[in-house]
Amino acid sequence: MKASDSGSGTFEQAPEGTHMARCYKLIDLGTQLREFQGEAKKSRQIIIGWELPGELMTTGEYEGQPFTASKFYTLSLHEKATLRAHLKNWRGKDFTAEELAGFDVKNLLGKACMVSIVTNDKGRAQVGGVMALPKGMTVPDAVNPPVYFSLDPDEFDQAVFDSFSDKMQALITPSDEYKARNSKPKATAVADAVPDLSDDVPF
Repeated sequence: MKASDSGSGTFEQAPEGTHMARCYKLIDLGTQLREFQGEAKKSRQIIIGWELPGELMTTGEYEGQPFTASKFYTLSLHEKATLRAHLKNWRGKDFTAEELAGFDVKNLLGKACMVSIVTNDKGRAQVGGVMALPKGMTVPDAVNPPVYFSLDPDEFDQAVFDSFSDKMQALITPSDEYKARNSKPKATAVADAVPDLSDDVPF
């Protein structure tokens, strides 16, 4: 899956390799219709974004700022889901049954890890994998302000939505959750409990 900046034009891309990273962005795209292997399927989608503090841009408006990279995921902890595989590597262990029943991805914000950047066949940088931070490695504090957006009724923030680019808003507005919010009032859902996690994993 591609890094989030897929627009046209020339821009400086994150270099290939494995880099220390810190999660600064989580965006809920809602439940959307996607085609997979020729079959239409609905699934909840999110974007996770990281900044790479050890790799700084050298040109343009953002010279001296860390590169960023992001990836689209299906919001699923199924045993075959990419999100579960990446979080398992990031945590250094798999999820317990209790965690699988209600893990809040908001826990990822601010957490450090290693991110692998690869180049696809179109020459675009993309996230190839996420791994645990080596023991003893220190990652600098985040430069970019945290961005969190959820379509859950008790977390929806109109100001955050309004701050998004037209392109990002266009990704979100077709979702079932966004359409429902803008059609008629819905009862507020009870949030899943967030389990306490041990101190030896990052989240």
